[in-house]
Amino acid sequence: MNAKQLTRSLIAAGLLMGSVACGGQAAAPAPAAATKAPAPPTVAAPAEFTFTGWAINEGASKDVVTGYMKAYGASKNAVIKEQPYPFGEELNQLVLQASGGSAQGAAQLDIAWLATMAATGKLKDLSAYAKDRGYTQAGLLSGQIKGVQYGLPWTTGSIGLAANKQLLDAAGVASMPKTVAEFEAALLKIKKSNPDVIPYAGMTAAAQLKDILFWIWTFGGTVIDDKGNVTLGDAGSVAALEWYKSLLDRGLMNKEMDRFTARQLFSQGKVAFYDDAIVMKGIVTKDSPVKNLGDLIVPVARPVLKEGDAPQALLWGHIVVVFEGKNADAAAQWAQHLTSDLGTTTNYFEKLALPPTTDAALKADLVKKDTFTSDWSSKITASAKANPFALYAASARMESILTERVNAYLVGSVPTAKAALDKAAADITPLLK
Repeated sequence: MNAKQLTRSLIAAGLLMGSVACGGQAAAPAPAAATKAPAPPTVAAPAEFTFTGWAINEGASKDVVTGYMKAYGASKNAVIKEQPYPFGEELNQLVLQASGGSAQGAAQLDIAWLATMAATGKLKDLSAYAKDRGYTQAGLLSGQIKGVQYGLPWTTGSIGLAANKQLLDAAGVASMPKTVAEFEAALLKIKKSNPDVIPYAGMTAAAQLKDILFWIWTFGGTVIDDKGNVTLGDAGSVAALEWYKSLLDRGLMNKEMDRFTARQLFSQGKVAFYDDAIVMKGIVTKDSPVKNLGDLIVPVARPVLKEGDAPQALLWGHIVVVFEGKNADAAAQWAQHLTSDLGTTTNYFEKLALPPTTDAALKADLVKKDTFTSDWSSKITASAKANPFALYAASARMESILTERVNAYLVGSVPTAKAALDKAAADITPLLK
C-alpha cells in the first residue's frame, strides 16, 4: 500500500479524527506477552531528533515540557527539535508524516490514537525501554497493541465517578454507595431531598454515550470477548442499558447530557454524581461559585453489581511513542526519561497536576499529599480497562455505532435494549476484519 492509499484508508475508517482531550478513549486491551526484552542499545552522542506534541503548543505546559527538553539535551549532548501542534491537529499530521515516510523522533499521543498510529507500521517497539522502570500495570496497558509496547505511559488516569460530598450529606447519604442497589438508593434520596439537584449527570447525549461501556462491564457484559466476537446484546449489556434508561425515565438523570454541560452544572453545585477524567477537579473548580468545591469533590469507586466485583472505569491518558528511523534509539531514551525519571515526573505533576505513571512517583510525598489524585488512582484507575474498540482500525466508527444505537433506545425510537444492542453488534462485527 503506498502513502496516498494508506492515508485514504485511514480517513475512510474515521481515524483522522481527534478526541476530546479530557474524555479521550483508552488504548488497546491485551497486556504484553511475558517475553524477556533486550537491553536498550547504547546511543552515541550527539544525537538530533524531533519531539512532537500538543504539550509544547499549549500555554501552561509549553514552558514546562520545553524546559525538560532543554535540560535533557544539555545533559546528553543531544538536540531535541520542537514540533508543536494543537491537540485537534496532531493526529492528522502524524498520520500524514508516517504515511509519507517523514515521521521521526518521539511523539506525544492521546492513548485513543495508538491503534491508528500502529496501523502505519512505523512505530518502534519500546518493550526494552519499559523494562524495570517501575511503570504501573495500567500505564503499560495504555501503550500496548496486541502485546507490543508501542508507547511509554506519560500520564495515566481514567474516566471515573466523582461526587459532591456536600450534596450527599444534605440528602442523608451517609457513605459512598458500593453496590448498584446502594447507588440507586442514594440517587433517590438526593432527588427527594432537593429537586433542583441532578442526582447523576450520566452521559445521555449521543456523542458521549461511550460511557455505557463501564456500566456494561459492571453488569457482566464484555462488549468484545477474548475470541474477538462482539457480545453486545448479551444478558449483561441488555441489563445495563435497561437499568441506565430506568434512571433517565425516573428523573435521576437528565436528557441530552454531555461532558461539558455536566462539568458546568457540577461546578455550580447542581450535580451530585457524574463521570469524567481525573483532570476534572481543575476544570470544575475554576471560576466555580462554590468557594470550597475542591474540598467537596470525592473520587468514587464505581458501584458494583455484587460485593467482591471489581469497580469499572475506562482508561484515559497520554503516552510517548517513537518512530523507526534515524536516531530512534536516542528518541526512545528521551521518551523513557520523560515518562519515568522520578524528578521529572514528580515535577510534571507538581506543575500540571497530571498523574505520573510509575509506582515510585505515585508513592512520592508530593503526590501522596494530594489525596484527590491518590484516591482516584487507587480507587478508580487501578482497575480501569481499555476501550474494547481501540485495538481495531475502525474503532471510531465502532464506537459511533454503539452510541447511535444506545441513544436510539434512550429516546424511544427503538423499543427494546436487546434490539438496539443486537443491531449495534450486527453493524460492528464486519468492521472487526
